Parts: sequence; structure tokens; C-alpha cells
Amino acid sequence: MTDNYSIALDLTLDNEDNNEQKNILNDIFHEDSDEQKDPTLQSGDTLDVLPIRGQVLFPGVLLPITVSREKSKKLVRSIKKQQKYIAVNCQLDRDIQEPSTNDLYPLGTAALILEVLDLPNGNVLVILEGKERIYAESFETVRGVIRAQITVLEETFPKRGDKEFFALASSIKAQAQNILESAENVPPEASMTLRSIDNPPTLINYICVNFGLKIEDKQDLLNYESLLDRAKHLQFLLNREAGMLKMKDEIQAKTKEEIDKQQREYYLNRQMEAIQKELGDTTAEVVKDLQNRAQNKNWPEKIAQVFADELKKLQRMSSHSPDYTTQQNYLETLLALPWLDMTEDNFDIKHAQEVLDRDHYGMEKVKERIIEYLAVQRQLTLRSDEEKRENPVHSPILCLYGPPGVGKTSLGRSISEALGRKYARISLGGLHDESEIRGHRRTYVGALPGRIIENIRKVKSSNPVFVLDEVDKIGADYKGDPTSALLEVLDPEQNSTFHDNYLDVDYDLSNVLFIATANTLDTIPRPLLDRMELIEMTGYLQEEKEEIAKRHLIPKELRDHGIRPSQLKFTKDILGRIIRDYTRESGVRSLDRQIAAICRKVDTQLALEKPYNTTITPEDLITYLGQPRFTAETYETNKYIGVVTGLAWTQVGGEILFIETSLSPAKTPTLTMTGNLGDVMKESATIALGYIKAHADQFGIRPKDIETHAVHIHVPEGAIPKDGPSAGITMTTALVSAFTKRKVRARIAMTGEMTLRGKVLPIGGVKEKILAAKRAGITDLILCEDNRKDITAIPEKYLKGLKFHFVRDIQEVIDFALLKK
Repeated sequence: MTDNYSIALDLTLDNEDNNEQKNILNDIFHEDSDEQKDPTLQSGDTLDVLPIRGQVLFPGVLLPITVSREKSKKLVRSIKKQQKYIAVNCQLDRDIQEPSTNDLYPLGTAALILEVLDLPNGNVLVILEGKERIYAESFETVRGVIRAQITVLEETFPKRGDKEFFALASSIKAQAQNILESAENVPPEASMTLRSIDNPPTLINYICVNFGLKIEDKQDLLNYESLLDRAKHLQFLLNREAGMLKMKDEIQAKTKEEIDKQQREYYLNRQMEAIQKELGDTTAEVVKDLQNRAQNKNWPEKIAQVFADELKKLQRMSSHSPDYTTQQNYLETLLALPWLDMTEDNFDIKHAQEVLDRDHYGMEKVKERIIEYLAVQRQLTLRSDEEKRENPVHSPILCLYGPPGVGKTSLGRSISEALGRKYARISLGGLHDESEIRGHRRTYVGALPGRIIENIRKVKSSNPVFVLDEVDKIGADYKGDPTSALLEVLDPEQNSTFHDNYLDVDYDLSNVLFIATANTLDTIPRPLLDRMELIEMTGYLQEEKEEIAKRHLIPKELRDHGIRPSQLKFTKDILGRIIRDYTRESGVRSLDRQIAAICRKVDTQLALEKPYNTTITPEDLITYLGQPRFTAETYETNKYIGVVTGLAWTQVGGEILFIETSLSPAKTPTLTMTGNLGDVMKESATIALGYIKAHADQFGIRPKDIETHAVHIHVPEGAIPKDGPSAGITMTTALVSAFTKRKVRARIAMTGEMTLRGKVLPIGGVKEKILAAKRAGITDLILCEDNRKDITAIPEKYLKGLKFHFVRDIQEVIDFALLKK
């Protein structure tokens, strides 16, 4: 419904001719005219039809309309001349310029044409007087004119003196008057005309015609046969219209209030800016800059609201206030964080495999886990958005642990390149303040976000690969326990709402791929270990170190020292000598330093223009690096009784060790152990001697020999601590050899734990021990049957030349390892 209410004489007049038409109409309606008798009208008559747009004519109401169609002009002049009825029907669609028989409402009004006047713009003003309601039974077009066969519809009027009808008419009049007064753009004569109508039927039909009701509503009103029913429905429509007007007034009032408030704030802000400018205060400029930067920021709605609230606080501060800088830095931090900005993952599995193989040799378990992660993420991208919201998948928390120098940290950078993500790293070694993780509260002077949030801000991405280095070296003191703070960071179920004390709002870390590194798991609290997926990175084998040196270390050092590949070459034998004689480590850092030292020596030779060997020789190694620093244990001989070769695992790889046993006469049998042995290794010796005493007959040992000899077990290199259960079968074999005077088979080594019942148990570090045995010239190895599965995981090239003997009890070991007398 619209607000454009007016009297009948104003409704359909064009604006440009409005005043002139009004003058003409006033002259017409004030002329004294003789009463004329209306022509007859009955059902079955055929009337010419005048289509009108946007209006419905009711009986007893005058309606001025403007006619612009040429054929309509001819029609109204002809009808006026003949003093006949004309059917007035409204168009279904007012936008149709040339309506057909299907474009008209069948319900209309028979009318007489009181006057036809030519207007200056070429249109014709027609004054219609509604007489009877009619229904077009059918339409037809004759020579371009629409004609209708009609049925005259009767109207029933209330009885004279009907109080309900008169009360209803009075209520309608009052309601209409109120609407006119509340509506906009209503001429004053509209209210005057409404007040001047005292005839209730005329009043009702007048309001039906002239109020801005919908055409569908007017057609419904015209359809009522009973004037009382028409009045009731009209009152319902007026009440609805009054409610709409009231709602509109309330909306306009509220909108005006908001506009006034905004204008007031704008005016006050301009005044404040002017005052601040005079005082040299730059707050206004800073606030405007922050607002502009925040407009296109991709962040959660909650964070946007926090930023807006904090910006208002800054706006009320003076730039000379002590808290001004703190507040500005906080807002700058909110803007600098990436929030919802993330890099797109590269799910090309082949590319990831190429990057990992290019940067790191070996590490198959770690590479396999990264490839699995990529494959899972690739499948998850196929899910619908609804599934992703209902079942979010968090990034795994990986913990790479192993000895120093094996590439744990550098692997994180390779993973970020393989995934196409940003790379962030912090070192947690020596960290003892919880605030380093969670940040400081802004109430403290010099407060800053924690190192997690700070690095997220630096990389400008919410899904980087984040390396937490040295997680096993975190301390704790009166300032808090950083490992407890890391529980939230490294828990996939909690880190989606990580709370930094400085930000004081939650930040989503669930998309970050955290990779922790550690040298040992012993110092990491159990709750923290429980939240991480542990992946062990063992030390490199000599063969792997040689390959790493050839692929990575030598090209890197040649490039860093400005030496061309043709100017310096390393053979495989030379690399092996450097690794064995000048380094003793699990990683390759010391190896890298030795290669760098050789490069410096060659650079010096080139600078002095002295001749040198481009291919390094063993003599060159002594010249460049000095005498060998380490000597590797090698197999010696089997001529000694009571000496057995064992295998040990160290952080720098596998080693062979010799278990030496000697017997000396004694009144009281004793067991002496030397060689800096740990408690577990001492227990293994005690178990071995106890088992031999209990099964002496089985080994051909006289009990008297055990009771009259003191036993001394020694493991050489006493300066090096030694411990572990894997020397159990080696000590037992050495003791049996000493008591039975049987020699040990040549070039044999063994490793395995033994129980008091003689059962052989599996041990760890099999790969390192096997390679140590191979380097020492061992050909036969005795292992527990349960270690057979570990052999299958070792590349075949490392097993060439070795023969394995798998056992389940110590008797099998003795039978194979000791020669007959």
C-alpha cells in the first residue's frame, strides 16, 4: 500500500497539468445542470469497454481519468455523444500498453461519461460516474474495440436506521481521517472532502476508490454484494494500513535517531580532531589509519568486535597518555595476526616425496608419516563444507626424537616446502618462564605476546609448519612451568582455542602442523608425551653418512668456500676414513666441520698458488686434519679362551665390545666386574654366573671348579660408561668358555638378553649393531629369534657378507659359538 491519499479529483491527474485540470473540474462541478434521466441497463446487454490502469470504479463515485490511447479517445467521445453506458474494467497488469480481452478483470462498473475535455498536452480528461456493478460474461474485440456481454450485479443496502452500519461507517470515517493526517504528501482538500461526506454508502464507496489500497483489495471490495460486508472488510483493510503506517513511523523515528546520533558523533569527532591537531596529538590520524586497515581484514566476527571496542578506547586517549602506546601496540598486533588467512596446501604426493628425498637421505619412517599425512589431507578436501564443519580434522602433533645432528630441525623446513606452507621455528632450550609461551598480560610494562603467537604473526599464515626445537630441555622455576603451557598448544582437542594472555582472546592453532624435536624422552613430562606422535630418528650409519656427505655436505662446503668441483674431490675411501678416524657422532655435524676444514686448507693452497692433490689422499688427511683422533674396534682373534665379541648400541651408532673373563684360584668364589659397568650390566653378569652354577653339568663344568675360582669380568675402555641388558648371552658364553677351556668360533659376535631360566630375549638397535659388526669384519651373528623381523627392515646391501643365527635359549648359543675341545 502507498501513502498517496487524495480526493477523487486529484488521484489520476498528471502532475504537469494538475492545476489547470483542477480549475476545469471545479468549473464543471459548480455548474448548474438540469436533471437528466439515466439510460436503461439490464443483464445481457453488450457494452463497450474502457480499460483503466491502477484504479477501480465503484457505483455512486465520480472518477476523473486521463485517456492517452487514440482508440480510447475516439471511444469516449462516441459514448459521450450517444449518452450510453460504458463498461469500466481494470487491467490485470498496469504495464500493458495495449490490453486484450485476457488482460482485464471481469468484475467492473457500468458508468456514464459526464464530460470529455481536451488537455494542452494532447490527452483527454474524462469524468466518469459509476452506476452499477457488472460482471463481463465474455469479452470480444470488434474493430479494435473491446466489448463485453454483461450481467448486472445487485447491491443490498442496510435497512434505514441500522445502528451497526452507521457506527461502522463512523468508525471507518474516523480511521480514514487519521490515516490521511498521518500520511505524507496529502493535499489539505482531501481531508476537507472526506469530512463533508455524510451519506454512509457514498462514504464507503468513496474511500474504496480514493484510498491507496492494492488493486486486488479494491477488486475484493467491489465483489461484495452487501454494503455492510463491504464496510467490514474495508475497516479491516484500513486497520491494516494504519498498523503499517505506525510501523513505518516507528522505523523512521528510530532511523532518524540513529542518524542524529551519527551526525552528533561525527561533529564531536571533528571537533576532537581539531583540538588534538592544535595540541599536536596524532590520535585521530592513528585511529583513522587503523580503521582503514581493519576494513578488509579477514578475521572472525568476534575479533572484529573486540578490535572495534579497543579502538574506541584508543580514540578517547591522548597520545601523551602513558597507556596510549600499549593500547596502540595491542591494536597493531590484532591487525598483524593472520587469523583466517592460510596458505593453500600442495597435495602433490610425488612432489612431496621428491622434496623429502632431495633434502634428506634415509629417514624412511619420517618421510612415510609425512606422505601419509598428505594423503589423508588430500582425501579430506573431497568432503563437503558441511562435513568439514561437523567433523573438523586437526593437524597431527609430531615429535622427532634422536641424537644431535641427525636432521630433526632441517626436516621441518623440508616438510614446509613439501606442503607449500610457511615455516616457523622457536628453540625451547633453557626456557623456564611460562609467559614465553602464553605471553604477558597487558598490565605489565613491556608486555608482549607469547613466542607462539609472535611467530604466527611473523609468517603471516595460520597454518604454518611450526618447529618446537629442544622440547626436552625446558626448565621450570617460580615463574611457572612452560611444559604445562605447552599442553594446550600441543593438544589437538584444545589448541583450537589457545589463549594468549596478551591477546586475551582465543586463537585457533588447530591448523598448525607442530613438529617438536628432542634428544631424549626421559626429561619430557608424561602428559606432554601423551599428546604427541613419537617418531624415532636413529643415528646415521657410516654408509648413510658417506651418502649424505656426497649428496649434501661436500657440494655445500665447496659452494661456501668458492671451490669448483674439479678443484677438490673426495673418494669413498677418504670419506670412510674421515668418518671413522676423525668423527664419533650420530649425526653429521662434526663430519661437516672436517670437510669445511679441508676446504679451508685447499683455499689457502689456491691463494698461495701452491700445488696440491685435487683428489684427497690418506696422507693429505693427516696433513689437513692431523693424526686420527679415534680408532675403531676390529675383530682380533679367537686364540684367547674366555673372550667373546659383543655388540652395543650408542648414540653415535653401533660398536663392538669385548667381554673378557679370567679365572683365578680362590678359597671363596667371588665375582668381580670392571670396565665402568652400569647396574643392568652387572645384573646380567650375576644372572650368567648363577645360571652356569645351576646348570654346570649341562655345560660339562665341575661344580668344584666354580667353588674354587674367583671370576673376573672386564669390558675394555673403562673410561666409557656401559650399561644395558643386551650383553647377557655374551657374558654367559664368555664364562662357559673360561670354565670349559673351549675357544670361541672365529669371527662371531652376539647380542641378546638372558633370563635366569636361560631364555634369550630380543634387544633394540639391531641395525646399528649389525653394521658395526660388518665394519669390524664379523661374519656370523647370533640374535634372538624374535629379532628376525628387524632384519627384514634393513636394506639388503647392508647385510651382504653376514650370516645370521637365530636362537631361543642359551644352550643353542653355547652349542654354536664354542668350538669342541
